[in-house]
Amino acid sequence: MTDLTLKVEKIVDETSAIKVFDLVPANGAALPPFTAGAHVDVAVTLPDGSRDKRSYSLVNSPAESGRYQLGVLRDANSTGGSAYMHDGVHAGDELSVSEPKNRFSLDDSAPQSLLIAGGIGITPILCMARVLLLQDREFELHYVARSPEDMAFRAEIEALLGDRACLCFDGGDPTQGLDLEGLLEKRPEGCQLYVCGPVGLIDAVREKSHEWGWPDAALHYELFKVEDAKATKPKDTAIEVTLAKSGTSYTVPAGESILEVLLEAKVDADFDCKMGICGLCATKVLEGEPDHRDHTLSEDEQAEGQMCICISRAKGPRLTLDI
Repeated sequence: MTDLTLKVEKIVDETSAIKVFDLVPANGAALPPFTAGAHVDVAVTLPDGSRDKRSYSLVNSPAESGRYQLGVLRDANSTGGSAYMHDGVHAGDELSVSEPKNRFSLDDSAPQSLLIAGGIGITPILCMARVLLLQDREFELHYVARSPEDMAFRAEIEALLGDRACLCFDGGDPTQGLDLEGLLEKRPEGCQLYVCGPVGLIDAVREKSHEWGWPDAALHYELFKVEDAKATKPKDTAIEVTLAKSGTSYTVPAGESILEVLLEAKVDADFDCKMGICGLCATKVLEGEPDHRDHTLSEDEQAEGQMCICISRAKGPRLTLDI
């Protein structure tokens, strides 16, 4: 898939830490369409001069065919991507951007949707709210930020959604934030739950929804970053991974992932995030016990023997994969 060359038409300071970028075709060509929950990968330049990509959700309505709108938080713990977007990108610049991808899509058949967002996680959630509003479907949006000044798109959400939106400010203390117990203790028939935001919020929603009997298929979430996701744990040791279809075995050192070793060996494997948050690399385990470290597979999927080979390892010395 060929990347797009897009021009930065406008940049707005949405909050002191969040900038909103309007991207349009540099050559006047039509933009590929997208659906609610989609994101694009933007090529960024890191402090050491190397190039990498960062994923940002599309916040505008899919009905707007002439632009992609991104909201980017300056991350205090950034490895350089958000700093580049904030300091190195200006109106009129051109960016290399992937076509939209969607691993966080709306269920078009759901009679009701519950949308939960924290911080910059509002970007795909607001896009969903726009679509649900246009379709005149039943939904609620619950959105938490540190303070009114830190809440991106606040005025627009209040004007657009009215009493469909509940805005909450926790002052940086999650215990003073959303009442997840009250939100999740009862599930309306067929309701689908969508959440995006900090890992802590997503984990809390996953835990509470499980406690109250929400089926795994009704919970949808997305994140683009996991703290220390690529860090090697002290207990990690080398493991042997055998591919059942070829019988070939590979040694996976403590400092590398299974996926990295397979890609180095030219093994064809699907992947995207490399952080255990998209699920694209999920693979069936035929022998051995996985050490699950992902943030995407459900308990049922893990129990069925699936593992994310980009981040998970083995509790024993070896694994056999259905590859």
